[in-house]
Amino acid sequence: MFQGASSLSLDAKGRLSMPTRHRDALGTAAGQLTITKHPHGCLMVFPRDEWEKFRARIAALPMDAQWWRRIFLGNAMDVEMDASGRVLVSPELRAAAGIAKDAVLLGMGSYLELWDAPTYAAKEAEAMQAEMPDVLKDFSF
Repeated sequence: MFQGASSLSLDAKGRLSMPTRHRDALGTAAGQLTITKHPHGCLMVFPRDEWEKFRARIAALPMDAQWWRRIFLGNAMDVEMDASGRVLVSPELRAAAGIAKDAVLLGMGSYLELWDAPTYAAKEAEAMQAEMPDVLKDFSF
C-alpha cells in the first residue's frame, strides 16, 4: 500500500531515486515496475504484479474505449529499479508528463503517481479552491 508524498529530483539521465519507504513494497516485485501515462497529466508507476491486474482490466474494455487502451497499454514501459533504488523514466514519458527535473511522487494505494512538481502544485491549489464534490460532502473528516 503506497501513501504519502515525496519531493524528488530526476538526475540528468532521467532517473528518479525511489524513496526508501517505498523500496520495501517495490522489492516484493523484485524491483520490476511498469510506468505509463495517466489521463490527468502525470505518470502511473506500478509494481509489476499490480500492473498485471490493471492491464487485464484495461485489455477487457470494450472497443469504444480503444483509445484508452492505446494511452495506457501503448505507452507502458517496463523498468527495473537498480541496486541504488533508481528508476529510469523514459524521455517519452517524461515529456508526456512535462517532467524536467523536480517531481512529486504520490502514493495512491496500489500504485504511485509521478508529477511534474509545478504542475502538481498548480492542480492541487486549483482543487483546494473548487467546491468539494458531492461524494465527499457527507464524508466525516
